[in-house]
Amino acid sequence: MSEQGHKQGAVRFGMVIDLDKCTGCMACSVACQAENNISFREDESNKLRSISWMEVFYLDNDQDYANYQYTYLPRPCMHCDAPHHAPCTFVCPVNATTRDEENGIVGHIYPRCIGCRYCIVACPYHARDFNWWDPAWPEPMEAMLNPEVSPRMRGVVEKCTFCHHRLLKARAKAFLEEQDLYEVTYMPACGEACPTKAISFGNLNDAESQVAKLAKDPRAFRLLSKLNTEPKVYYLSKHEWVRKQGDKHFQNSNGNKRG
Repeated sequence: MSEQGHKQGAVRFGMVIDLDKCTGCMACSVACQAENNISFREDESNKLRSISWMEVFYLDNDQDYANYQYTYLPRPCMHCDAPHHAPCTFVCPVNATTRDEENGIVGHIYPRCIGCRYCIVACPYHARDFNWWDPAWPEPMEAMLNPEVSPRMRGVVEKCTFCHHRLLKARAKAFLEEQDLYEVTYMPACGEACPTKAISFGNLNDAESQVAKLAKDPRAFRLLSKLNTEPKVYYLSKHEWVRKQGDKHFQNSNGNKRG
């Protein structure tokens, strides 16, 4: 049992994003959208109601030209690790969003969701989106949809799942090969597409894994750590202002894109 009084499995999937490597190319966001059948509208200018599981924010140090610096901050779901402090799972009245005790992934059950949007309001990272319209893709894009991910209907909330379907596929392969189902590793679409290898993913409980070592790097930090949500997404940066501006951005957010 952990300090929070809940079970914790041998596997805790987490992500580390090196902001010093990120170029803001948006490959992670595009790959996420294609992999997870995220719909879009012909007019995407209304960002208050657009959908993006992996959104890339632009941060700068608020200095004049001579000292000006900037960075990009990709933001998936943080997959908070503390149930008593994970706002989305705590407020959902129908248990549509839950934390998997075996691997730490926070999922969302779309058929169970009633669209109340409590989780959207509660999430301090603004990592959830609401479907205002039925999903639609221009022809012939329907033929390009991923058959392993179900499209979401109008009136429900959706978010990053750490490409959970890839985990299921990896476990199915391990089962056929008579391997340990709980030792499988996989890579989400965002990490696979990143050209600079800024995104690492793996088991945080495995001390020998790359992601566990990077999470203990002196440059590592987590967004809004003072909230004690224990996010499993870590960031790396050698610049102290990046840590401060990251927290400031989400603290001062006016709720853009939220329902």
